[in-house]
Amino acid sequence: MTAIDLVLRPTAHDIGGFEVRRALPSRQRRMVGPFIFFDHMGPARLDPGHGLDVRPHPHINLSTVTYLFDGAIDHRDSLGTFRTIEPGAVNLMTAGKGIVHSERSPQALRAEGPRLHGIQTWLALPRALEEIDPAFEHVPAADLPKIEGDGFTVTLIMGASWGKTSPVTTYHPTLYADLALQTGACVPIDPDAEERALYVVSGHVSVDGDGHAAGEMLVLKPGARLILLAETGSRVMLLGGATMDGERHLFWNFVSSRRERIEAAKADWRAGRFPRVPGDEEEFIPLPGDPDSDRHP
Repeated sequence: MTAIDLVLRPTAHDIGGFEVRRALPSRQRRMVGPFIFFDHMGPARLDPGHGLDVRPHPHINLSTVTYLFDGAIDHRDSLGTFRTIEPGAVNLMTAGKGIVHSERSPQALRAEGPRLHGIQTWLALPRALEEIDPAFEHVPAADLPKIEGDGFTVTLIMGASWGKTSPVTTYHPTLYADLALQTGACVPIDPDAEERALYVVSGHVSVDGDGHAAGEMLVLKPGARLILLAETGSRVMLLGGATMDGERHLFWNFVSSRRERIEAAKADWRAGRFPRVPGDEEEFIPLPGDPDSDRHP
């Protein structure tokens, strides 16, 4: 019997010079544990003089997790945070009752054309914590636990597994790890979370004798133990956690257990009631479908 319950193939979007592949949500599966959104950015080399420019935009009732393999992103938010994230570190931004942030390539990297490759995910917050105060946390790469094996290295981003525990804050039982495997390496995947999935970032792997290529998300059966085999040098993300406490609704950058909360957030953004981002006050992304959307940068 295979350990794989479902294979998801992401949809690809060009967002101005590089490709983003979205594995969650999908028609077949909306969430894996608290993970309600999973984007694979790049790998890309942007044109000289250009860069990533995600203008200020709002979030509610979720946390975002940014993890890079290559490149750098300047994060600014309405709490006054400024932080450059680089490969191997974690940016955890908790929106709670509401936050605004922007993501841009550092100015110093634009002349030569910045590189960009990484994963951005959104985690739903438990209902009891959806309206907590917003927060930001940066954890350097050196502070994340590493598990070394025969031909593989696991970086534990969130949660506990392989006898280690990550220092990154979790609001709901969460498991998130970066697995780097050399050709022929095998990594045991134990049922350390109620819901789990593997996303193949690069290379080619096999599970129970079936091969899987880069860009596939493998949703695992509850309780299944398996051995992940790298048929070539590969990078794989392990993600999951406990089942969330009910359905979540998603519109644009808003996630909530209550439809009316999303409607209120839409009205607040349209009316300018969200806080501004210090150091990035001039631009913003309009609400999709807003009649003024063509008039704003």
